[in-house]
Amino acid sequence: MSTTTELLKGAAELFPDEVVTSAHVRHLELPYGAGRFALITLDNGFDHTKPTTFGPASLANLNTAIDQVEKEAAAGEIVGVGITGKPFVFAVGADLKGVELLKNHDDALAIGKGGHEVFKRLADIAVPTFTYYNGAAMGGGVEVGLHCEYRTVSKHIAAFSLPEVFLGLVPGWGGCALLPNLIGAEKAVSVIIENSLNQNKQLKGQQVFDLGIADALFEGADFLEQSLIWTANVLKGDIKVERPAIDRGDAWDQAVAKGRFVADSKVHGAAPAAYRALDIIGAAKNGDLQQGYDAEDLALADLIMGGELRAGIYAFNLVQKRGKRPAGAPDKSLARPVTKVGVVGAGLMASQLALLFLRRLEVPVVLTDIDQERVDKGVGYVHAEIEKLLGKGRINQDKANRLTALVTGVLDKAEGFSDADFIIEAVFEEIGVKQQVFAEVEAVAPAHAILATNTSSLSVSEMASKLKNPERVVGFHFFNPVAILPLLEIVRGEQTDDASLATAFAVAKKLKKTAVLVKDAPAFVVNRILTRFMGEIQNVIDEGTPVAVAEKAVEPLGLPMSPLVLLELVGPAIGLHVSETLNRAFPDRFTVSPNLAAVVKAGKRGFYVYSAENGFKPELDPEVAALLQQGDSVLTEEQVRDRVLDAVAQEIGLMLDEGVVAEAQDIDLCLITGAGWPFHLGGITPYLDREGVSERVNGKPFLAPGVASVPA
Repeated sequence: MSTTTELLKGAAELFPDEVVTSAHVRHLELPYGAGRFALITLDNGFDHTKPTTFGPASLANLNTAIDQVEKEAAAGEIVGVGITGKPFVFAVGADLKGVELLKNHDDALAIGKGGHEVFKRLADIAVPTFTYYNGAAMGGGVEVGLHCEYRTVSKHIAAFSLPEVFLGLVPGWGGCALLPNLIGAEKAVSVIIENSLNQNKQLKGQQVFDLGIADALFEGADFLEQSLIWTANVLKGDIKVERPAIDRGDAWDQAVAKGRFVADSKVHGAAPAAYRALDIIGAAKNGDLQQGYDAEDLALADLIMGGELRAGIYAFNLVQKRGKRPAGAPDKSLARPVTKVGVVGAGLMASQLALLFLRRLEVPVVLTDIDQERVDKGVGYVHAEIEKLLGKGRINQDKANRLTALVTGVLDKAEGFSDADFIIEAVFEEIGVKQQVFAEVEAVAPAHAILATNTSSLSVSEMASKLKNPERVVGFHFFNPVAILPLLEIVRGEQTDDASLATAFAVAKKLKKTAVLVKDAPAFVVNRILTRFMGEIQNVIDEGTPVAVAEKAVEPLGLPMSPLVLLELVGPAIGLHVSETLNRAFPDRFTVSPNLAAVVKAGKRGFYVYSAENGFKPELDPEVAALLQQGDSVLTEEQVRDRVLDAVAQEIGLMLDEGVVAEAQDIDLCLITGAGWPFHLGGITPYLDREGVSERVNGKPFLAPGVASVPA
């Protein structure tokens, strides 16, 4: 038995539930008399909704297929070998469910070595090898193709990436060593590091070709046919593939240095994967592929046995699984149809909501406001956005005309809402104003209509308390920008009934949002945690710690932006309002910063100013600095970090005790999808557990061993 077979057999025993990918070999005669060709098709037997992956048994099947074509090539029976995938999917990499099960370094090392031993055999076959990227290709799916001599790609591919660094791994089956040697270090760093750390940005087929990863680009409809014609021409010598020379001088080192700068700006040294990948890319400059493969094996094993990857997989599973099956949602059969939507308000938030409902539901949407000018401005915003979509080719003229006709604005709520099924308010964040709006809407809306509020912190139950039918009021809290952030906190008021809640969840699904069921508690989930987090930062500044120290203290969390830059994005006035709301509810834990109040009173948009001379980096605004009144208690970065994390751990513990959400997993799902909290942390609770903060503050971890950590 070969070493490869032994490796894969041992690994397969650790992963009995693998969805196994077959590697079918079929033979065909190439056009133009180019000869007999062996085509390997990767297929797990399911449709495109269950993409093809590589677990140990799948790798063993590919290894067996290579055994066959290797013999045929050596015997002169075939002129070439190709690999392609099932319809719409090439292969999306290693099966992460198997990675989660690994408990020791040797088993993790076997996964890396097993993939390498199979894939690199493709380069040793006695005839030219081709990869036909016909559909989604990620991770190991991309890497298996890099081991072949030639590659084609479908123009219709929308998902092509090496996402490993995003999850807390490195491209470990040849990606770090082969890609820079194929397209140069600069482009490879862009694909492996920048795209991964930019929320796992995907490449399209044209970009794959333009980068030089693929040698030819063909339309999706007859992709395989065109690829085989191209293959025949290559084998006959009628097409010669020429690739640019790779710059192995200073440009290589500069690309790696740029990658480190990007990693520092995104994760601030708090997550090791990007740096391990850059080390391997840096060493790949000498072109020694086996040295690169060995380094990939070791990096994979080390990272698989580390907390970051387990947190990354946990976060991935939250978004892909829990996010699509919300905990506690009522039976979807209770949901009522929504054929018309009303929006109270026509400001920026209301207009964004109108656009989202219009695009996703494609039903009539009507906006109202207190005067015609506001109504016209709101409808005008939606029309302008539709024009932009048309201009970018995202929709055609017919659809643009249809969408434009579906959105209208009126002053009279009775005229606008008498036949609406779902009415959402996005007016001023003041309980009296919202109660009045709902009273006016209830008087004219049909009895079955859902009344939704986009409140960010106010009580949904109190908002509904004066209505005849409070059971149809539901919280529907979006995050700004509405089109980008996936989270939708769906809030059940004290009297909200199951049918209204089920309808809210059904609408959320059509809007393509990640819906989380939340109890009606002050500021719900994201704003409550962020306000406690920001409040503690503000407290230490008020007490005397310099702004720069307080900001730098939380850099190891690898957050998408610093606390005060986030405050600027949210708006100091909104931040102050939410802190006042929470201070009224929990005065012992939530403070109202006099310095923040002074900044708001002075009309400042934030704590920082930006200038071209300083490269638009944030600098403390001298006018804000003059406003600050600080005490004389100066903390170190470590003391600030401990204090902030202790406060967050305490708040999450209390929220779970109160039943604000079903489990800690929902807290993490909310922070990842609503606040851009890093995947590599797994949200927040795995990080607090890993750092020992949960135990210190609450006497126990938030998650059971193995949920977001290496199994015991």
